[in-house]
Amino acid sequence: MSFVLRTTLAASLGLGLALVAAPQPAQACGGTFCDTGPQSMPVDQSGENILFILDGNEVEVHIQIQYEGDPEKFAWVIPLTAVPVFSVGSEALFQSLLNGTVPTYGFTTVRDQCPVPSAQGVPNAGGGFDDGAGLTGAAGTDGGDEGGGGPSIVLRETVGAYEIVVLEGGTAVEVIEWLDANGYQQDPEAEPILEEYLQEGHLFGAIKLTGGAGVDQIHPITLRYRSTEPCVPLRLTRIAAVEDMEIRTFFLGNERMVPSNYRHVLVNPVKIDWSQLADNYKEIITLAVDAEHADGRAFVTEYAGPSDVVSPAGLHGATWSPETFSALTPAQLPNALEIQDLAYCDEWSGCQLLHPLIGGLLGEFLTLPAGVTIETFLEDPSLYPEATWDGAGFASAFAERIVEPGQHAEQLLQRWPYVTRMYTTISPHEMTADPIFHARDDLDDVPNVRQATQRILCSNDRVFILPDGREVFLPMGASWPEFPNEMPYEEEVSEMPIAGAPMVLANRTAEIDELLTAYNASVGWDTQGCTGCTVEDEDGHGGRWALGLGVLVLGAGLARRRRKTQGT
Repeated sequence: MSFVLRTTLAASLGLGLALVAAPQPAQACGGTFCDTGPQSMPVDQSGENILFILDGNEVEVHIQIQYEGDPEKFAWVIPLTAVPVFSVGSEALFQSLLNGTVPTYGFTTVRDQCPVPSAQGVPNAGGGFDDGAGLTGAAGTDGGDEGGGGPSIVLRETVGAYEIVVLEGGTAVEVIEWLDANGYQQDPEAEPILEEYLQEGHLFGAIKLTGGAGVDQIHPITLRYRSTEPCVPLRLTRIAAVEDMEIRTFFLGNERMVPSNYRHVLVNPVKIDWSQLADNYKEIITLAVDAEHADGRAFVTEYAGPSDVVSPAGLHGATWSPETFSALTPAQLPNALEIQDLAYCDEWSGCQLLHPLIGGLLGEFLTLPAGVTIETFLEDPSLYPEATWDGAGFASAFAERIVEPGQHAEQLLQRWPYVTRMYTTISPHEMTADPIFHARDDLDDVPNVRQATQRILCSNDRVFILPDGREVFLPMGASWPEFPNEMPYEEEVSEMPIAGAPMVLANRTAEIDELLTAYNASVGWDTQGCTGCTVEDEDGHGGRWALGLGVLVLGAGLARRRRKTQGT
């Protein structure tokens, strides 16, 4: 593998889960009938996750890391503008950030009040409504070098489960040789990229697991250094990147953050499949940031607003007491863990560990017979008298890797009132510049809850009314429309200067509206008429007004360029 580590979220919520509401009685809702409320689903949270805090002339960076494979091959190199202070980050903080700011797409459902037809056998005869499918918003969805040449070691330390060395100087070839000689996995293809960073005056932080540590002991890492520009080192990342790799950046501060050298994109909401709770989200974002003027180097803002949406629950426990573990025997562990709310055991479900890092930490200091898991041991320690336990080592590591990071995470949320969350997908060939960011205190908040309304007509056709007021008509049984290629994925692409109004490079609102109107007309939606209603003829027979499902006929004035498309 490459020595540049790709970071991902440890536990994705996933789009495959559906929130399904039990049928409820209809309630009066103005001139319609409505269900019990919105049903919404978080979008996918996988990807690389980085938190920045810009604090005066210092930047604090938290990086969430996930790795699968041989722990001896875990290695990671970070370009640095200065020698940072390293510390352990909080896994629970990332989980709270992800859960509190995740954009959700959902809808409420309303049904039109329909006249009671006089004919027999007409749909909805008798005035009742079918409580079956389609009535809820639930989708199916140290100084000196060590070899007489090359880079100098300016810092060497152990932080949590990591051995860290900061290298300065030398050539790219010499840096790679040093990494290879010192057990850091590396990729020769990185040489020209390393040389770029060296020419710009960068140092390199080389990180690997301490001897004997397993991948279950991997934790977030925090760097604090002097700078005024939060920056993601994507140029080096591209060695190990995949196509359309997800990058998610968070910022805690006093105001909203925006990209400085990347573009900012507003996504066309019509392209999002609201009926399936945005299960095409990543695909649409990918195509929007690949659009003309965005050119594959752009971000969308998923949330910008008060940081109180990020829950402090679980960051730090009032019952946590590292020193308690120093004098314990292995048999006393279950009770101590339960008292400190780090584990829960019962006779039905066994033992569950309640902190994402506690299992790996126990595994480092508790030696068990082969094949025995931590959870199995905790159910009845008396069955394993051969188990050995380094209580003092665990207490120290517990304080460093869980307690202190949790306290710091709480302090960050208490101090900084605003959080920004931005997202993009990017492919290796597009990683030619490292994105940097700056603050803007004059831009609007961006909510993360996007709620539409699904209106069920008397004919059982549907109309989705989006938060911006746009309407998308779905004839009975139809899925979200496959709009023609002329329908943009992006609504607006802008550059965000340090001050002044955003520089709009492309705005396609009028085009989107025109194409949407043409689509709706082509499938029979007439907001002024009775399209989709059940009506009676002169003989009292009910019938559904025929809806045209023909191909869109677009005039010459609607002809648009073929846009670049890149699949995910």
